[in-house]
Parts: sequence; C-alpha cells; structure tokens
Amino acid sequence: MKSSEVKELTTKEILAKIEESKVALVKLRMNHAVSPLENPNQIKDTRKNVARLKTELRFRELNNIVK
Repeated sequence: MKSSEVKELTTKEILAKIEESKVALVKLRMNHAVSPLENPNQIKDTRKNVARLKTELRFRELNNIVK
C-alpha cells in the first residue's frame, strides 16, 4: 500500500487496516519461525505498511484532520 493510497482512506479504515496488518505480521513471523517463508520480504513489507498507516494516523491527530 502506497502513501498516496493511505491518505485517501478514512480514519476508521486506517485503524481497521492497522489491526489487520498487525495480525498478518504476527502470523507471518510465526510461520517463518516454524518453517522458512518462500518470500521473507513479506515480513518487512507488512511492517512498513503498519508504519505508513500509523504515520498517517498520527499526522491526522496532530493536524486535527477528520475524515
């Protein structure tokens, strides 16, 4: 998910995506611990996606932007 896509989401959608991504990240880490993932970069991509979402959420909090 690109930053431009994140900016188009509403605040509720961002919160939902953060929760989904966190759950997916835990599952990826557990699966990778048991047996190596075919594409371990998925872990990095998911972690960065969570960071993008949290960054946009924090930006909206500081600027009082409500969507």
